[in-house]
Amino acid sequence: MLWRNVSLIIFSLLFYSWGEPVYILLMLFSVIVNYIFGLLINKFESGKGSKISLIIGVAINLGILGSFKYLGFFAGILQNIGLPVDSPEIALPIGISFYIFQSISYLVDVYRRESPVQKNIFDLLLYIAMFPQLIAGPIVRYGTVADEINNRSVSMQDVSDGVYRFIIGLGKKVILANILGEIATQLIGGNLENIDAFSAWVGIIAFSLQIYFDFSGYSDMAIGLGRSVGFHFPENFNHPYVCTSMTDFWRRWHMSLGSFFRDYLYIPMGGNKKRQILNIMTVWFLTGMWHGASWNFILWGLYFGLIVLIEKYTILKWRVPRLLSHIYSIFIIIVGWSIFYFDDIGRLGQFYRGFFGLNETSGIPFEVESAVLDNFWIWVAALVLCLPVRSFFRKKMEQYPAGNLFYCGYGFGFTKTLISILILGMSVVLLIGATNNAFLYTRF
Repeated sequence: MLWRNVSLIIFSLLFYSWGEPVYILLMLFSVIVNYIFGLLINKFESGKGSKISLIIGVAINLGILGSFKYLGFFAGILQNIGLPVDSPEIALPIGISFYIFQSISYLVDVYRRESPVQKNIFDLLLYIAMFPQLIAGPIVRYGTVADEINNRSVSMQDVSDGVYRFIIGLGKKVILANILGEIATQLIGGNLENIDAFSAWVGIIAFSLQIYFDFSGYSDMAIGLGRSVGFHFPENFNHPYVCTSMTDFWRRWHMSLGSFFRDYLYIPMGGNKKRQILNIMTVWFLTGMWHGASWNFILWGLYFGLIVLIEKYTILKWRVPRLLSHIYSIFIIIVGWSIFYFDDIGRLGQFYRGFFGLNETSGIPFEVESAVLDNFWIWVAALVLCLPVRSFFRKKMEQYPAGNLFYCGYGFGFTKTLISILILGMSVVLLIGATNNAFLYTRF
């Protein structure tokens, strides 16, 4: 197990340094800080010393995140109100939001005695720097993988399932997300002064599908790679676009981030028991801030926080037909993703004029027809795969008698193999000669 861990650490550091060799020192500094304060929290066991160690450790982590991610944003605010403040130009380290949140969860769980303290700094380094989920999640809590760091086994079934899951994620990214992203850029990435309703709607729906398949694709790849080397990472998505409310949507979207804010912020602040409105809006303000140092992300977070609040006192208490609640949810989500997409508030306003049909239009533009018809099967595949198709077929397979080897064994295995070959082949073809299409969530 020692050499397995050493190999994983080496390849994880090589993986991270491939993109940003300088910032590997920042991550190593973070590991050292969390190792020391984890030991201090455990040493004091309980009482003031343990709490002070936790506060300092969390403050250092947030200080690292704030310095690299938000310093320029706040400097810009001070400049706008007339203060002579220099605006630092600091590149955002890849994945910093993810590994900092994992570090915070480690310290808090050690403080709460929910996870054992890690006394081997290299094992803690493996947890924080593990390459599959290092740069875009899911956010893996230490307790989830603590036992597997030094006690894990990998079967052929694990490797098979992991490779299959990785290929599914690759297909989501390369075949669906990249093409949908090109459509979104073509329709809503340029001049929006007189954008028509057709372009606005098709463009933002393309982006809504892109961000789902991009992010869930990375999560699938991370979970698959983790499974192949003996780690079981948490699921991050549960078919969010089948939701019937915003509350339901956010229980299905980026579940590791949602559970982080729930367990480490919302509940400690009082949860549903006291100051619920303040707690919800605080969580959603910080959720927006977590996604980026820009006003549109803050607005996006507050938008969804307000919607969630309104739902608690309205439609969640009403008996709304499922179809109507689903249509309502999709509309609210699309409006929200438009806030997320445009970091220029002026461009957002121009987009909404077209989105709500306030600009003059003369039929469906050729670009929209081409974007839909030329990519017809991409749209069909994207919409179908938003549904719980995999769960449906798994349940169907389980209905066949255990003795039926074709349906329960060979047939299922053959189908997975065929799907894997097709997706891998298509992905390789699309990647050859393609420009760099980084995952969207590596920006956060």
